[in-house]
Amino acid sequence: MTVPLAASIIDLALGLALGASDPAAGNRCSLEGLALSSGPDGVVEIRASKLEAAALRLAVGPLVMELDRVAVHELVAGLRTEAGAMRLSVVEAAQVEFSGVKLHGPLVVPAAIRQVWDATRTSAGSASPAASAAPAAAWFLGPLGDAEGTVRGEITDAHLLFDADVTVPIRFGQVDFNDATVEHVGPDSRMGVSRMGFYVDAPNGRSYLYQFASAPLAGVEFERRGALLSPWVSERGKLRLQPFVESMLRLGSGGPGPGLTEQARLLLGRTALSGELQLGDGSLAMPGLQAHLEGRGEGRNAVTLHSQAVGRGLGVEMESVSARDAAARWMSARLACERVAARLKLQLLVEGPQLRFALELADGRLTRPRLELA
Repeated sequence: MTVPLAASIIDLALGLALGASDPAAGNRCSLEGLALSSGPDGVVEIRASKLEAAALRLAVGPLVMELDRVAVHELVAGLRTEAGAMRLSVVEAAQVEFSGVKLHGPLVVPAAIRQVWDATRTSAGSASPAASAAPAAAWFLGPLGDAEGTVRGEITDAHLLFDADVTVPIRFGQVDFNDATVEHVGPDSRMGVSRMGFYVDAPNGRSYLYQFASAPLAGVEFERRGALLSPWVSERGKLRLQPFVESMLRLGSGGPGPGLTEQARLLLGRTALSGELQLGDGSLAMPGLQAHLEGRGEGRNAVTLHSQAVGRGLGVEMESVSARDAAARWMSARLACERVAARLKLQLLVEGPQLRFALELADGRLTRPRLELA
Protein backbone atom coordinates (compact mmCIF):
# COMPACT_ATOMS: atom_id res chain seq x y z
CA MET A 1 0.00 0.00 0.00
CA THR A 2 1.52 3.32 -1.05
CA VAL A 3 0.64 6.27 1.17
CA PRO A 4 1.12 9.56 -0.71
CA LEU A 5 0.09 11.63 2.33
CA ALA A 6 2.62 9.98 4.64
CA ALA A 7 5.23 12.68 4.02
CA SER A 8 2.82 15.50 4.93
CA ILE A 9 1.62 13.64 8.05
CA ILE A 10 5.19 13.12 9.30
CA ASP A 11 6.08 16.69 8.43
CA LEU A 12 3.08 18.01 10.37
CA ALA A 13 3.62 15.72 13.35
CA LEU A 14 7.33 16.18 13.86
CA GLY A 15 7.79 19.75 12.63
CA LEU A 16 10.54 18.74 10.20
CA ALA A 17 11.33 20.01 6.71
CA LEU A 18 10.88 16.82 4.70
CA GLY A 19 11.95 16.26 1.11
CA ALA A 20 13.77 13.91 -1.27
CA SER A 21 17.48 13.16 -0.91
CA ASP A 22 17.57 12.55 -4.67
CA PRO A 23 15.30 15.01 -6.54
CA ALA A 24 15.38 12.79 -9.63
CA ALA A 25 14.21 9.70 -7.74
CA GLY A 26 11.89 11.43 -5.28
CA ASN A 27 11.13 10.31 -1.73
CA ARG A 28 9.13 7.09 -1.36
CA CYS A 29 7.14 5.63 1.53
CA SER A 30 5.02 2.46 1.79
CA LEU A 31 2.94 0.76 4.50
CA GLU A 32 1.84 -2.86 4.92
CA GLY A 33 -0.85 -4.19 7.25
CA LEU A 34 -2.19 -0.77 8.26
CA ALA A 35 -4.79 -0.65 11.07
CA LEU A 36 -6.33 2.18 13.13
CA SER A 37 -8.09 2.03 16.49
CA SER A 38 -9.24 4.42 19.24
CA GLY A 39 -7.83 4.06 22.71
CA PRO A 40 -8.50 5.68 26.11
CA ASP A 41 -8.20 9.44 26.58
CA GLY A 42 -8.86 10.03 22.89
CA VAL A 43 -5.60 8.43 21.73
CA VAL A 44 -5.66 7.17 18.14
CA GLU A 45 -3.42 4.17 17.63
CA ILE A 46 -1.91 3.40 14.23
CA ARG A 47 -0.40 -0.01 13.58
CA ALA A 48 1.53 -1.31 10.60
CA SER A 49 3.29 -4.60 10.08
CA LYS A 50 5.94 -2.79 8.03
CA LEU A 51 6.76 0.77 7.06
CA GLU A 52 9.47 1.31 4.47
CA ALA A 53 10.85 4.63 3.25
CA ALA A 54 13.61 5.53 0.80
CA ALA A 55 15.46 8.59 -0.51
CA LEU A 56 14.38 10.91 2.32
CA ARG A 57 15.88 14.23 3.35
CA LEU A 58 14.97 15.82 6.69
CA ALA A 59 16.18 19.16 8.02
CA VAL A 60 15.89 20.75 11.45
CA GLY A 61 17.48 24.20 11.38
CA PRO A 62 21.13 23.77 10.28
CA LEU A 63 21.09 19.98 10.80
CA VAL A 64 20.36 17.85 7.74
CA MET A 65 19.74 14.09 7.60
CA GLU A 66 19.66 12.06 4.38
CA LEU A 67 18.40 8.49 4.38
CA ASP A 68 18.76 5.92 1.60
CA ARG A 69 16.43 3.33 3.15
CA VAL A 70 14.68 2.51 6.42
CA ALA A 71 12.36 -0.40 7.23
CA VAL A 72 10.29 -0.36 10.43
CA HIS A 73 8.78 -3.68 11.56
CA GLU A 74 5.66 -3.99 13.78
CA LEU A 75 5.13 -0.25 14.06
CA VAL A 76 2.80 1.24 16.69
CA ALA A 77 2.17 5.00 16.81
CA GLY A 78 -0.04 6.97 19.18
CA LEU A 79 -1.65 10.30 18.21
CA ARG A 80 -3.37 12.72 20.60
CA THR A 81 -5.70 15.58 19.90
CA GLU A 82 -4.60 18.78 21.66
CA ALA A 83 -6.15 22.20 21.06
CA GLY A 84 -8.03 20.82 18.07
CA ALA A 85 -4.87 19.49 16.37
CA MET A 86 -3.61 15.93 16.01
CA ARG A 87 -0.05 15.37 17.20
CA LEU A 88 2.25 12.36 17.46
CA SER A 89 3.08 11.42 21.07
CA VAL A 90 4.80 8.02 20.90
CA VAL A 91 6.18 5.62 18.29
CA GLU A 92 7.57 2.16 18.96
CA ALA A 93 8.54 -0.88 16.90
CA ALA A 94 9.94 -4.38 17.16
CA GLN A 95 12.92 -3.55 14.92
CA VAL A 96 14.27 -0.85 12.60
CA GLU A 97 16.75 -1.54 9.80
CA PHE A 98 18.46 1.33 7.99
CA SER A 99 21.21 2.06 5.50
CA GLY A 100 22.80 5.13 3.97
CA VAL A 101 22.07 7.50 6.86
CA LYS A 102 23.99 10.79 6.63
CA LEU A 103 23.72 13.54 9.24
CA HIS A 104 25.69 16.76 8.92
CA GLY A 105 25.74 20.28 10.31
CA PRO A 106 27.65 22.65 12.63
CA LEU A 107 29.31 21.20 15.71
CA VAL A 108 29.53 22.91 19.10
CA VAL A 109 31.81 21.21 21.64
CA PRO A 110 33.29 22.00 25.08
CA ALA A 111 36.20 24.43 25.10
CA ALA A 112 38.81 21.80 26.00
CA ILE A 113 38.16 19.87 22.77
CA ARG A 114 37.50 22.98 20.69
CA GLN A 115 41.13 24.05 21.02
CA VAL A 116 42.39 21.01 19.10
CA TRP A 117 40.57 22.07 15.93
CA ASP A 118 41.47 25.72 16.51
CA ALA A 119 45.11 24.67 16.09
CA THR A 120 45.78 26.53 12.85
CA ARG A 121 44.54 29.86 14.21
CA THR A 122 46.84 31.89 16.44
CA SER A 123 44.48 34.61 17.67
CA ALA A 124 41.67 33.97 20.11
CA GLY A 125 39.41 36.37 18.25
CA SER A 126 39.12 34.04 15.25
CA ALA A 127 37.50 31.22 17.23
CA SER A 128 33.73 30.89 17.53
CA PRO A 129 32.14 30.73 21.02
CA ALA A 130 32.17 27.30 22.62
CA ALA A 131 29.27 25.58 24.28
CA SER A 132 28.41 26.21 27.90
CA ALA A 133 29.77 23.71 30.36
CA ALA A 134 27.70 20.54 30.73
CA PRO A 135 26.79 19.23 34.19
CA ALA A 136 29.67 17.26 35.67
CA ALA A 137 27.59 14.08 35.93
CA ALA A 138 26.81 14.18 32.20
CA TRP A 139 30.19 12.74 31.18
CA PHE A 140 31.08 9.11 31.86
CA LEU A 141 33.32 7.17 29.44
CA GLY A 142 33.64 3.66 30.85
CA PRO A 143 34.84 2.03 27.56
CA LEU A 144 38.03 4.13 27.72
CA GLY A 145 39.01 2.42 30.97
CA ASP A 146 40.06 -0.78 29.14
CA ALA A 147 41.01 0.72 25.78
CA GLU A 148 43.94 -0.82 23.87
CA GLY A 149 45.71 0.49 20.79
CA THR A 150 48.28 2.82 19.29
CA VAL A 151 48.14 6.42 18.06
CA ARG A 152 50.75 7.63 15.59
CA GLY A 153 51.61 11.14 14.43
CA GLU A 154 53.80 12.32 11.56
CA ILE A 155 54.97 15.88 12.12
CA THR A 156 56.37 17.97 9.28
CA ASP A 157 57.96 20.87 11.07
CA ALA A 158 60.85 22.43 9.23
CA HIS A 159 60.19 25.83 10.84
CA LEU A 160 60.20 24.75 14.48
CA LEU A 161 62.10 21.93 16.19
CA PHE A 162 62.08 18.80 14.08
CA ASP A 163 60.37 16.47 11.63
CA ALA A 164 59.24 13.54 13.74
CA ASP A 165 57.36 10.25 13.90
CA VAL A 166 55.47 9.99 17.20
CA THR A 167 54.13 6.67 18.52
CA VAL A 168 51.94 6.54 21.64
CA PRO A 169 50.86 3.05 22.84
CA ILE A 170 47.68 2.72 24.89
CA ARG A 171 47.45 -0.28 27.23
CA PHE A 172 44.64 -1.07 29.67
CA GLY A 173 43.23 2.43 29.20
CA GLN A 174 46.54 4.09 30.06
CA VAL A 175 49.33 5.95 28.28
CA ASP A 176 52.75 5.28 29.80
CA PHE A 177 55.01 8.02 28.45
CA ASN A 178 58.05 5.85 29.16
CA ASP A 179 56.88 3.77 26.17
CA ALA A 180 56.05 6.70 23.88
CA THR A 181 58.62 7.45 21.17
CA VAL A 182 59.52 10.60 19.21
CA GLU A 183 61.86 9.61 16.37
CA HIS A 184 63.61 12.06 14.04
CA VAL A 185 67.00 12.81 12.51
CA GLY A 186 69.63 12.90 15.23
CA PRO A 187 69.09 11.94 18.88
CA ASP A 188 65.45 11.03 19.53
CA SER A 189 63.25 13.10 21.81
CA ARG A 190 61.04 11.96 24.70
CA MET A 191 57.46 12.78 25.65
CA GLY A 192 56.19 13.15 29.19
CA VAL A 193 53.80 14.92 31.55
CA SER A 194 54.76 17.26 34.36
CA ARG A 195 52.67 19.47 36.62
CA MET A 196 52.92 22.17 33.95
CA GLY A 197 51.57 19.98 31.12
CA PHE A 198 52.50 17.60 28.29
CA TYR A 199 56.01 18.16 26.96
CA VAL A 200 58.68 17.00 24.52
CA ASP A 201 62.30 16.88 25.66
CA ALA A 202 64.31 17.53 22.48
CA PRO A 203 68.10 17.85 22.17
CA ASN A 204 67.76 21.64 22.35
CA GLY A 205 65.56 21.64 25.46
CA ARG A 206 62.03 21.06 26.77
CA SER A 207 58.98 22.37 24.92
CA TYR A 208 55.43 22.22 26.28
CA LEU A 209 52.68 21.13 23.90
CA TYR A 210 49.74 21.51 26.29
CA GLN A 211 49.78 23.48 29.53
CA PHE A 212 47.52 22.71 32.48
CA ALA A 213 45.60 25.50 34.18
CA SER A 214 46.04 23.81 37.55
CA ALA A 215 47.40 20.61 39.07
CA PRO A 216 46.77 17.91 40.01
CA LEU A 217 44.39 16.69 37.31
CA ALA A 218 42.31 13.51 37.38
CA GLY A 219 44.05 10.50 35.86
CA VAL A 220 47.52 12.09 35.59
CA GLU A 221 50.65 10.63 37.21
CA PHE A 222 53.38 13.23 36.85
CA GLU A 223 57.04 12.64 35.98
CA ARG A 224 59.53 11.75 38.68
CA ARG A 225 63.23 12.51 38.93
CA GLY A 226 65.88 9.98 39.95
CA ALA A 227 67.50 11.49 43.05
CA LEU A 228 67.16 14.57 45.22
CA LEU A 229 67.59 17.67 43.01
CA SER A 230 68.63 15.44 40.09
CA PRO A 231 68.03 16.98 36.66
CA TRP A 232 67.45 13.53 35.13
CA VAL A 233 63.90 12.21 34.68
CA SER A 234 63.52 8.58 35.82
CA GLU A 235 59.78 8.26 35.08
CA ARG A 236 58.07 10.22 32.29
CA GLY A 237 54.60 9.97 33.82
CA LYS A 238 51.35 8.21 32.98
CA LEU A 239 47.88 9.18 31.81
CA ARG A 240 44.69 7.19 32.54
CA LEU A 241 42.38 8.04 29.67
CA GLN A 242 38.95 7.68 31.26
CA PRO A 243 39.32 10.01 34.27
CA PHE A 244 41.48 12.48 32.35
CA VAL A 245 39.16 12.85 29.34
CA GLU A 246 36.09 13.00 31.61
CA SER A 247 37.66 15.78 33.69
CA MET A 248 38.65 17.74 30.57
CA LEU A 249 35.13 17.49 29.16
CA ARG A 250 33.60 18.56 32.46
CA LEU A 251 35.69 21.74 32.39
CA GLY A 252 33.47 22.99 29.55
CA SER A 253 33.98 26.68 28.92
CA GLY A 254 33.46 28.03 32.42
CA GLY A 255 36.36 30.02 33.81
CA PRO A 256 40.03 29.86 32.88
CA GLY A 257 41.07 26.55 31.41
CA PRO A 258 44.07 24.71 30.00
CA GLY A 259 45.48 25.54 26.63
CA LEU A 260 47.60 24.50 23.73
CA THR A 261 50.87 26.37 23.51
CA GLU A 262 51.55 28.50 20.44
CA GLN A 263 54.09 25.96 19.26
CA ALA A 264 51.57 23.12 19.61
CA ARG A 265 49.00 25.05 17.55
CA LEU A 266 51.48 25.30 14.70
CA LEU A 267 52.53 21.67 15.09
CA LEU A 268 48.95 20.37 14.85
CA GLY A 269 48.55 22.17 11.55
CA ARG A 270 51.48 20.05 10.27
CA THR A 271 50.61 16.77 12.00
CA ALA A 272 49.10 13.76 10.22
CA LEU A 273 47.40 11.35 12.61
CA SER A 274 46.51 7.66 12.45
CA GLY A 275 45.62 5.07 15.03
CA GLU A 276 43.61 2.07 16.12
CA LEU A 277 41.82 1.82 19.45
CA GLN A 278 39.82 -1.14 20.77
CA LEU A 279 37.27 0.18 23.24
CA GLY A 280 36.26 -1.87 26.25
CA ASP A 281 32.78 -2.95 27.30
CA GLY A 282 31.01 -0.52 29.60
CA SER A 283 28.64 2.38 30.02
CA LEU A 284 29.09 5.77 28.46
CA ALA A 285 27.10 8.95 29.00
CA MET A 286 27.34 12.45 27.59
CA PRO A 287 24.87 15.33 27.36
CA GLY A 288 21.80 13.95 25.60
CA LEU A 289 23.12 10.40 25.06
CA GLN A 290 23.81 7.24 27.02
CA ALA A 291 24.48 3.60 26.13
CA HIS A 292 26.36 0.48 27.20
CA LEU A 293 28.96 -0.76 24.72
CA GLU A 294 29.47 -4.52 24.42
CA GLY A 295 31.18 -7.04 22.17
CA ARG A 296 34.86 -6.38 22.87
CA GLY A 297 35.57 -10.12 22.78
CA GLU A 298 34.30 -10.25 19.17
CA GLY A 299 36.30 -7.17 18.15
CA ARG A 300 33.30 -4.83 18.14
CA ASN A 301 33.56 -1.10 18.92
CA ALA A 302 37.06 -0.82 17.48
CA VAL A 303 37.97 2.73 16.43
CA THR A 304 40.19 3.82 13.54
CA LEU A 305 41.53 7.40 13.54
CA HIS A 306 42.94 9.27 10.55
CA SER A 307 43.79 12.84 9.61
CA GLN A 308 46.03 14.44 7.00
CA ALA A 309 46.34 17.48 9.28
CA VAL A 310 44.80 17.59 12.74
CA GLY A 311 44.45 21.35 12.42
CA ARG A 312 41.98 20.83 9.54
CA GLY A 313 39.96 17.97 10.96
CA LEU A 314 39.80 14.36 12.07
CA GLY A 315 38.15 11.17 10.78
CA VAL A 316 36.77 8.38 12.97
CA GLU A 317 35.54 4.99 11.71
CA MET A 318 33.95 2.05 13.54
CA GLU A 319 33.27 -1.06 11.45
CA SER A 320 31.01 -2.60 14.09
CA VAL A 321 29.24 -0.49 16.71
CA SER A 322 27.43 -2.65 19.26
CA ALA A 323 25.52 -1.26 22.24
CA ARG A 324 22.53 -1.98 24.47
CA ASP A 325 20.21 0.13 26.62
CA ALA A 326 20.78 3.19 24.45
CA ALA A 327 18.85 6.43 24.98
CA ALA A 328 19.10 9.84 23.36
CA ARG A 329 17.35 13.16 24.07
CA TRP A 330 17.03 16.05 21.66
CA MET A 331 14.83 19.05 22.39
CA SER A 332 11.45 17.56 23.45
CA ALA A 333 12.10 14.07 21.99
CA ARG A 334 13.48 10.96 23.70
CA LEU A 335 14.56 7.82 21.81
CA ALA A 336 15.39 4.60 23.62
CA CYS A 337 16.15 1.11 22.31
CA GLU A 338 17.30 -2.24 23.68
CA ARG A 339 20.13 -2.76 21.19
CA VAL A 340 21.99 -0.80 18.50
CA ALA A 341 24.26 -2.17 15.76
CA ALA A 342 25.75 -0.27 12.80
CA ARG A 343 28.86 0.78 10.88
CA LEU A 344 29.90 4.35 11.68
CA LYS A 345 31.99 6.97 9.96
CA LEU A 346 32.47 10.45 11.43
CA GLN A 347 34.30 13.43 9.98
CA LEU A 348 35.10 16.51 12.08
CA LEU A 349 35.96 19.42 9.80
CA VAL A 350 37.35 22.91 10.29
CA GLU A 351 35.71 25.42 7.95
CA GLY A 352 37.06 28.88 8.72
CA PRO A 353 36.12 29.73 12.32
CA GLN A 354 33.48 26.98 12.51
CA LEU A 355 33.54 23.26 13.27
CA ARG A 356 31.29 20.99 11.25
CA PHE A 357 30.55 17.27 11.43
CA ALA A 358 29.43 14.64 8.93
CA LEU A 359 28.14 11.36 10.36
CA GLU A 360 27.41 8.29 8.22
CA LEU A 361 25.69 5.11 9.43
CA ALA A 362 25.40 1.94 7.37
CA ASP A 363 23.96 -1.56 7.88
CA GLY A 364 22.21 -0.38 11.03
CA ARG A 365 19.66 -2.09 13.23
CA LEU A 366 17.68 -0.89 16.28
CA THR A 367 15.93 -3.44 18.49
CA ARG A 368 12.73 -2.38 20.32
CA PRO A 369 13.08 1.36 19.69
CA ARG A 370 10.63 3.75 21.37
CA LEU A 371 10.33 7.45 20.50
CA GLU A 372 8.47 9.76 22.89
CA LEU A 373 7.57 13.33 21.97
CA ALA A 374 6.64 15.69 24.80
